[in-house]
Amino acid sequence: MSGFTFDKLTLDNGLTIIGERNARAQSVALGYFVNTGSRDETPEVAGVSHFLEHMMFKGSDKRSPEDINREFDELGANYNAYTNEERTVYYGAVLSERAPKLLDLLTDMMRPALRQTDFDMEKNVILEEIAMYEDRPNFKAFELGGEQFYNGHPAGNSVLGSAQSITDLTSEQMRSYSKSRYAPDNMVLALAGNYDWDALVAQVEAATADWRAAGAARVYPALKARAGQDLKPDAKLSRAHVAMFAPGVSAQDELRYAASLVASCLGDSSGSRLYWELVDKGLADSASLSHDSSDQVGAFVGYLSTAPERVDEVLARYREVLLSAEAEGLRKDEWERAQGKLATAITLRAETPFGRLMPLGAGYLYDHSYRSVEDTLEALFKASLEDGQQVLAARPFSELFSMVLSKA
Repeated sequence: MSGFTFDKLTLDNGLTIIGERNARAQSVALGYFVNTGSRDETPEVAGVSHFLEHMMFKGSDKRSPEDINREFDELGANYNAYTNEERTVYYGAVLSERAPKLLDLLTDMMRPALRQTDFDMEKNVILEEIAMYEDRPNFKAFELGGEQFYNGHPAGNSVLGSAQSITDLTSEQMRSYSKSRYAPDNMVLALAGNYDWDALVAQVEAATADWRAAGAARVYPALKARAGQDLKPDAKLSRAHVAMFAPGVSAQDELRYAASLVASCLGDSSGSRLYWELVDKGLADSASLSHDSSDQVGAFVGYLSTAPERVDEVLARYREVLLSAEAEGLRKDEWERAQGKLATAITLRAETPFGRLMPLGAGYLYDHSYRSVEDTLEALFKASLEDGQQVLAARPFSELFSMVLSKA
């Protein structure tokens, strides 16, 4: 990945612009990474971050909703947005010469009109989305399980909110949230690909001249994770769905690579211990484990799908796989295979500007530093088997919490 250069500038209003320039690329990907999500919400505005993401596409003082959709199409952009527990991201990728127009569109969207008529209409869309996910048992298992595992920590807040919180939410509350959380000093604009840095910086500086810093902050309470198991019976289910959580390490912790490798050894979709113990033997149609490194907090996250009459047996075997790893450790050969799989995934994703944008922007939000692909791969292969044993020595799986959705 040689030939890449890193650019960075923080404007007077606090907006940080970063870029990874690749002069050989034929495209540019760019996006606004807003350091806000469901963990930054109070119960009174639960779900406002996700709702606001929808409203950003409803037009500004300069553009109607139809204008926004039409301009994305005219640019031939690959674009979208998403909200999770700790960030909201608006992004697109276009041919290099179209970068100024895409930047103009996305920048304008960051200051939406938030018209009352649009708010009232979109509220119904959000309520329908909440109802739709209520009918998805795997999603529901994670939603309910995360709330209990995080045990009052804001990282366990629901991204969608509840039907009640969305119904009660007012446009004034959304405007207040937008003003405080979408301030330039709480955002990063990331660029990846072949771009004209000086021209794009000048464009952003002019377009955001009236944006004002707000000093938005995030709280970091200690995690007092809950262990154990809960069952939510549902007579309509033909499969048992289990979401599992265990304490992990944060995105700022140097052991985060080791934690991801531990999860891959134990719960990758193919060739892992859980795969051979449960999926290959036909005991479960899905049995996985991953590691989620977040802002100052982290968790191992697992999933299991099996026949309702087998759920107790299969869940016991799932736990035994994890506990045996705590007790006996991991093997060098499976560790090296996990490193190879993750390295391939990182490298393949990095071959396009669009693939580089997310790790570039999201990573910068965590520690305000740049990590190239080479740096990332070096850190991945530097993570030793001993580091993995250190992660396991904390006995995270002895504190496992399981949320089971199944027939009674």
